[in-house]
Amino acid sequence: MIITTAEKIEGKNITRTIGLVKGSTIRARHVGRDIMAGLRSIVGGEIIDYTKMMAESREQALQRLTEDAEAQGANAVVGLRFTTSMVMSNASEILAYGTGVVVE
Repeated sequence: MIITTAEKIEGKNITRTIGLVKGSTIRARHVGRDIMAGLRSIVGGEIIDYTKMMAESREQALQRLTEDAEAQGANAVVGLRFTTSMVMSNASEILAYGTGVVVE
């Protein structure tokens, strides 16, 4: 599966556009991490646990996008984008979306 943020893939021809493909995950914060994050916000610096959690969330959303694209018959995704939204006070959704295409 070729996945790119570009609208076309160099050296490949898009022979068919499948349409929207997407994958998402919703993650809730952890009380223990919140305490450490609060302490980190006092002294400054990266909140490593949250950085790791968000990276894992993006990977999971991307995996689900890939599964959706394959299920619809695509062998590539162009125009990949990520978005984040707060679902409730302690949970966020990571959404990966793009256009599924068939390339040769």
